[in-house]
Amino acid sequence: MGAKKTKKPTGPKPRTGSLFRSMDLQTVTLDDALKLLSLPRVVGVDPANGEEITAQNGRYGPYLKRGTDSRSLATESQIFDITLEEALKIYAEPKRRGRQGASTPPLRELGNDAASGKPMVIKDGRFGPYVTDGETNASLRKGDDVLTITDERASELLADRRARGPVKKAAKKTTRKAPAKKAAKKA
Repeated sequence: MGAKKTKKPTGPKPRTGSLFRSMDLQTVTLDDALKLLSLPRVVGVDPANGEEITAQNGRYGPYLKRGTDSRSLATESQIFDITLEEALKIYAEPKRRGRQGASTPPLRELGNDAASGKPMVIKDGRFGPYVTDGETNASLRKGDDVLTITDERASELLADRRARGPVKKAAKKTTRKAPAKKAAKKA
């Protein structure tokens, strides 16, 4: 008829903790496991408002938490090493979101563009390296190399890009349904 129902164990649930990205399940030691189970670690109390600051590991990596305000940490090891003074410095900076922050430096600086007179630089973009004069961006072609491209070739790519005009975004095609035909009434 039916299997016997087993009674669930009562009592507190055992603590669990996620491994760091730098850890491997096969090489985790007891000390590592105990450190992970000790999280979140209390860094200290903010003297300005009396809120507790904790260091923890979350879904998106290591972070600090003070009340409802959280800030990302650069490395997982900072969870165990960060001091209250360092945490307060992080909270003193304005909050950063997404991919903002310091932009990457150019891969190479070139001379001035022949047409615009502005300095040209080669940057690494989402779709590969490109040359820009600050206004116009032109992708490097297959034969172009970041280290060996000349000022003349870069100016030529920018001039070609200007000649093609601005990029037109694809318009969404909308299809209209034909109006429903009314059924003829039988008399």
